[in-house]
Amino acid sequence: MTKALHFNTYGGNPMACAVGSAVLDAIEEDGLQANSRRVGEVLLKEMMTLRDEFEIVGDVRGKGLMLGMEMVQNKGTKEPLAVDQMNAIWETCKEDGVLLGKGGLYGSVFRIKPPMCITEADAQFGIDVMRSALKKHSM
Repeated sequence: MTKALHFNTYGGNPMACAVGSAVLDAIEEDGLQANSRRVGEVLLKEMMTLRDEFEIVGDVRGKGLMLGMEMVQNKGTKEPLAVDQMNAIWETCKEDGVLLGKGGLYGSVFRIKPPMCITEADAQFGIDVMRSALKKHSM
């Protein structure tokens, strides 16, 4: 053991296993997989309407509650949205109560990954905030 780096996350201890098991039970009891599928379909459909409304929304994709919205300068060239404009939209969403991740090769994809307990009303709130931010920062 002294000749190599060794560490342990303690992730396999009995307490962590009990917590993991309880989480899986709650997911099943509360129907969160079905909720993720249903609300995810609503979110994806609404994001597609944003794509159709705004030239800077190039693509939407995902499954369940793991969704992405690619931001572009123009749909024809698919050139990534400028960093300052991307950040302005992101900040406006945050200020208005919606937290989004950013990712992608150029940092021009909004990552939408809400908790499994999200409701359709919560999803619509998020879409409304994104629409408002896109209107504010679209050219």
